Amino acid sequence: MTSAPQTRPAPHGWIILDKPLGLGSTQAVAAVKRNLREAGYGKKVKVGHGGTLDPLATGVLPVALGEATKLAGRMLDASKIYEFTVRFGEETDTLDLEGKVIATSEVRPTLEQVQAVLPRFTGPIEQVPPIYSALKVDGERAYDLARAGQEVALKSRSVTIHELSPLSVRGGPGGGGSPEMQRLEAGPHPNLSPEGDGLALSEITFEAHVSKGTYIRSLARDIAKALGTVGHVTMLRRVKAGPFDLSRAISLDKLNEIGKGAALEQVLLPLEVGLDDIPAIDLDPEQARAVRQGRVLTGLPHEDGLCWAREGITPVALMELSGGEARVVRGFNLSDVAE
Repeated sequence: MTSAPQTRPAPHGWIILDKPLGLGSTQAVAAVKRNLREAGYGKKVKVGHGGTLDPLATGVLPVALGEATKLAGRMLDASKIYEFTVRFGEETDTLDLEGKVIATSEVRPTLEQVQAVLPRFTGPIEQVPPIYSALKVDGERAYDLARAGQEVALKSRSVTIHELSPLSVRGGPGGGGSPEMQRLEAGPHPNLSPEGDGLALSEITFEAHVSKGTYIRSLARDIAKALGTVGHVTMLRRVKAGPFDLSRAISLDKLNEIGKGAALEQVLLPLEVGLDDIPAIDLDPEQARAVRQGRVLTGLPHEDGLCWAREGITPVALMELSGGEARVVRGFNLSDVAE
């Protein structure tokens, strides 16, 4: 009689995917689950992602496994860094390549003009989200209403643009210059006159460091309008989400190797990597026991704010410090790896 295959212990930590074009975030999570099943980890491993990426966007998608799923909410609240390209002259109903053109303009701005309006889009700003978004209106997704031909009115929201800078440009029709994207370096820009009049731009690529809730498609739309024209996003790539950047991201092909027998440890980052942006406090065994029981620690000589507590190298809990007292926000059910 053949015995059933042994299910491996549930993993805890992060897989950072470099999400490819055309794949939805939910599909990416499903791909992780499938590979874990094929690798023998069973069907009960908890898996969740830390921030949706549209199918037409690429880049950093943190996928949490096991106890790390308790931190997925923190990833949703974290700031993000994107690179995105705006094409001037056409606005689409989705504000990206997927939609139909709803407005056109012959106006093409220069780099000097773009740089002049960027201060308006740096710091705290108000923006109206795209109607093709997952926001709910009277219990319905905005994009479902928009696709059904209904009028969608979304309220403006407050977001923060921490940094916004041009990375490269492409010359527009009649504007001269190369048809290829030209990377902008420090100092004089290529094909720009000393006075800064330069060439008319058909496209420009930016890097933006933004707060949670920021819609890059809305940002692109509003920048174009401030320049007296219209525009839409043709490329969107997330290069950082919270503490995770592309240096730690793996391709879908690399992920699929896990299902074919490659060691998960090659791509799995420890749970605590998702806490790199906050301080750690060390607990002795008695304190660790108290925290695992949900008790408040007192008399701690640490600054107020969010922190994570560890016993040795084992994460114990995410905690909130206030006035020398530490309260558990989320506890981690992890055994000491040295046991």
